[in-house]
Amino acid sequence: MQRRRFIQTTAGSAALLSLPALAASWPNQPLKIIVPFPPGGTSDVIARLITKPLGDALGATVVVENKTGANGAIGAAAVAQSTDEHTMLLSDMSSLAINAVIAKELPYKPEQLAGATMLAYSPHLLCTHPSIAANNVRELAALSQTKPINIASSGIGSANHLGAAEIALAMGMKFVHVPFRGGAQSIADVAAGNTQLVLNGMLATLPLVQAGRLKLLGISKRTRMALLPDAPTIAEQGVKDFESGTYQGIAIPASMNKATAAKLSAALVQVIRIPDIRAKLVGAGAEVMTSTPKETSDFLVREGQRWGGLVQRAGSKLEGNA
Repeated sequence: MQRRRFIQTTAGSAALLSLPALAASWPNQPLKIIVPFPPGGTSDVIARLITKPLGDALGATVVVENKTGANGAIGAAAVAQSTDEHTMLLSDMSSLAINAVIAKELPYKPEQLAGATMLAYSPHLLCTHPSIAANNVRELAALSQTKPINIASSGIGSANHLGAAEIALAMGMKFVHVPFRGGAQSIADVAAGNTQLVLNGMLATLPLVQAGRLKLLGISKRTRMALLPDAPTIAEQGVKDFESGTYQGIAIPASMNKATAAKLSAALVQVIRIPDIRAKLVGAGAEVMTSTPKETSDFLVREGQRWGGLVQRAGSKLEGNA
């Protein structure tokens, strides 16, 4: 599995102190975490979880700005083009990688961004509105033959759009894709009963499942989870070897001073491993996943290849087949 390929980098106060003197005076102004999706989604949840401890670690104020649009490309462009040395992107790295491969036009060049570190992985949850008369993927596929299923996603070409479409096509499901500007909006629309199906990150989706506002059909890991022992995987329901998820990480301008980038990366790893933060993530179904800058950039390449291949194979069917 891809998440196992990451080397768990060491970090802590000693790591911060050992970096070159070039970064000693940094940060000298507030740090900005740009989240390229609306409030309430997985990226936003993690950004607000780390804001204060990251500020404490670096001795600076840290603010979060939601800059949405174009499947995260608007926010990514703001970071890619930033020159203030204090701006970073916290995003679903799969969506970032997909944009770089399949988008016909981007408001930035992919090489303007570099990886800093991964932060966390959580599987996608495949959910319907509770009124839908299906309790598993096969039943939903059968139901879709009488009336196509509307699949909500965080945007065209997002990892949850492509993942949901892959499931639907593999199961012969009749569907129509309905894109939104972020995961929080897509799950809210399904919870309201306006659309019927969504594949979305566990951190943002599980509370709605627990509240009975969404019905869980399956998880996107290859093995069942201890947190949800009765929830079947999507793979065991007929989509062979299927695995997806939200891989949250930090990207920075490729032009950022190397010593500054190293100091930021070390601080981020230190913060995400704080026991209280780790416990909150684990309790919500996520696992801490850190990486070196090179490993982070390599992940972007692999994800782009994986989902870009699906786009080439499925083509226009990714938007629906009804």
